[in-house]
Amino acid sequence: MSPPASAPPRHAMVLAAGLGTRMRPLTDTLPKPLVPVGGKPLLDHVLDRLAEVGVETAVVNVHFFADQIERHLAGRRRPGIVISDERGALLGTGGGVRKALPQLGDGPFFLVNADTLWIDGVRPNLARLAERFDPAAMDALLLMAATCTSVGYAGRGDYLMTPDGRLQRRAEREVAPFVYAGVALLSPALFADAPADTSTGAFALTRLFGRAEEAGRLYGLRLEGVWMHVGTPEAIEAAEKAILASAA
Repeated sequence: MSPPASAPPRHAMVLAAGLGTRMRPLTDTLPKPLVPVGGKPLLDHVLDRLAEVGVETAVVNVHFFADQIERHLAGRRRPGIVISDERGALLGTGGGVRKALPQLGDGPFFLVNADTLWIDGVRPNLARLAERFDPAAMDALLLMAATCTSVGYAGRGDYLMTPDGRLQRRAEREVAPFVYAGVALLSPALFADAPADTSTGAFALTRLFGRAEEAGRLYGLRLEGVWMHVGTPEAIEAAEKAILASAA
């Protein structure tokens, strides 16, 4: 499939509202997005990648230690920062994005977890996502990391991927070769009739991914480079070694 040429997205959503419980004790006093890896907070790694591909506005949602994140971002100019305040109640990954939709423009936008970390290959993976995305065929294009080459990941994977990039969620007892890297390019159409079955409007984005999969509109793109799963304090050392090795 060769999508029509289109301008790269100028908007992004950065999910930074989580509690980071698995990163304790570091997150007893610090939000996970501000945990330093390789001399730079995780959140800055993400925002720098977005700036490199021309993103002009990043909407960052906040809840846990929200004041710390806001202070950290106060001087940021590239990309420009818009805070989506979830101090009142966590909205989940899906509810958080839905709340921020009015700030994300009318076209496709990047979605990035604030705690995801990767080393690009020859070309930036965000640019590759933008080139591959076809709004006529896709509601979501997820960046997929190979489980066998990811640093710090020991899970069973998330998805199977067909040669044309369509994704199929693994069965409960199945092992899949690809894990969602926490980076995606989404169409606002993904959120049409999004669930609103709780008092807060909270829901997981995986519900919408499942709906897109059933419609044949959930696709994946294999990450080129190295993805690092920084889920615990112990994983930081492995990630920093990978960063040093890539710079050698």
